[in-house]
Amino acid sequence: MSRRGLAAVSSVLDQAASSATNILVLVLAARLSSASGFADFSMVYVTFSVLLGLNMAYVGQTVVLEKAEDRLGAVCRSGLAFTAAASAAVGAALVVVGLALPGAGGRAFLALGLVLPLVLVQDGLRYCFSALRTPERALAADALRLACVVAALLLQPEGASAGRLVLVWGVSALPALALGLFLLRPYVRGAAADLRPYLRRGHLGQRFVVEFAVGNGSSQLAVLGLGLFATPLAVGALRGATTLFGPLNVLFNSANAFGPPVVGRASGKRGVVRLTLLMGGVLAALGAGWGAVLYALPEGVGRQLLGDTWGAASALLPATGAQYAVMGLGTCALLTLRVLNPKATLSLQVVFSLLSVALLLGGYVLWGVAGAAWGLAAGSALKAAAAWLRVSRLPAPAPASAPVTTAA
Repeated sequence: MSRRGLAAVSSVLDQAASSATNILVLVLAARLSSASGFADFSMVYVTFSVLLGLNMAYVGQTVVLEKAEDRLGAVCRSGLAFTAAASAAVGAALVVVGLALPGAGGRAFLALGLVLPLVLVQDGLRYCFSALRTPERALAADALRLACVVAALLLQPEGASAGRLVLVWGVSALPALALGLFLLRPYVRGAAADLRPYLRRGHLGQRFVVEFAVGNGSSQLAVLGLGLFATPLAVGALRGATTLFGPLNVLFNSANAFGPPVVGRASGKRGVVRLTLLMGGVLAALGAGWGAVLYALPEGVGRQLLGDTWGAASALLPATGAQYAVMGLGTCALLTLRVLNPKATLSLQVVFSLLSVALLLGGYVLWGVAGAAWGLAAGSALKAAAAWLRVSRLPAPAPASAPVTTAA
């Protein structure tokens, strides 16, 4: 296997290990906790997920877009130093919140504040290894993280409090953090950390944070808003149908997180577009194929997956499969823009994420929950078309020497 092929496989496997960690943490916490305890744990984990996404957008994406080979060591050290400092500050705020909140929920937030720097810095190592084009090192650290967190949670007694589970989950990141720092050390030895670019107005990560908030927040709020005038069954059906496409989310996240360094090595705009079109075609075919497989499942198997929600969710699988097929094309179009002109993606994300919300709600008003699902698919298709149109109008890639953290 070529070096590029090995990097691609390692990136996908690393994203799969990270996703499996998140899934198994929730599954094990649910099995160990009471209903109220798991509710407390879930609130804390949602908070962590938001903070993780914000750090990925503000720090991780700018790290993987660095093109100057001689600056990679300093960029990685600076990114990790900023993540450590920012997570310590946010963690201290969470400790204060935890002390102010009564009961088990407060203790769970306090525990999150104590372990937040460990888990965010450990996750931030993945982007450093991606920028350095050594994703196999990220895979080694994240595989160890998966093994340690599962083992640590399995040792906890049934009925363990949310605070205890959060603390165990966080501390179990220490071996993976130590391994990751050891594997990174040869690349950052002698490099100096500089936090000033992250504090400047116009830092590129600020645009990515807005994209994250709009792209991830708008769809979640739309589904929640649908629950205000739709039946809980409609919301559950949409959630259930989307949940079944979790394996594809792993691939899409891999493309977003680890694609830029691989794609950036292609020759010129034509080479980048040729590679991302190929990637988009593969992801689109996988989305359509996965949807067809799910739609063909016997009802008994479907009920094993989603229980009573299967009946309503299965009717939405054609629409959700179509949505994920065009999302594959859209993801790679945005990846192309991210590599060639990083500032070109914000307006697309804002406009078409809001349009998807409008199509979801409008589809529900006209045709019920199936219309809502097809509305989401139409929004994804329009975003993909607009993104590729923007790619076609780019005159040339950004200069290789241009830093990614300059002011707009």
